[in-house]
Amino acid sequence: MELFVPDEIDLRILHHLIEDSSLSHKEIGLLVHLTGQAVGARVRKMQDAGIIEGYTLRWNPEKIGQTIHAFITVFLNSGTVHSAFLAFARKHPSIVEIHRVSGEGCYWMRLRMSSQSELNTMLDELTQYGNYKLSFSLGEIE
Repeated sequence: MELFVPDEIDLRILHHLIEDSSLSHKEIGLLVHLTGQAVGARVRKMQDAGIIEGYTLRWNPEKIGQTIHAFITVFLNSGTVHSAFLAFARKHPSIVEIHRVSGEGCYWMRLRMSSQSELNTMLDELTQYGNYKLSFSLGEIE
């Protein structure tokens, strides 16, 4: 497989998509002085090369009642519970991010929830795998 090296125009297209992934190829073309079809071809090449892995959107979880935003450091009881813990974490809808880490703890999780009781239930379930340290977000810095 040939290595794709993006040029300056590809990087400008990528920048515009990062800023607003809802822009059409035609709209980006106007910004980088190409046709929409040419932008589409460049975007496909970047997708095929793995430079563009997917698209996302920004949203406001508080508008749908997810007012609890917390971070949990997980300390597993033993090395044998990793797979069971990961199965639990992957199926739990409130856990939006999980990282295996070095240093303090085994995993860091970020979660969003609607209520304190929902959080307490999840924390009770979590104790079967180990201990945890909970930190609440006071606000995101942009």
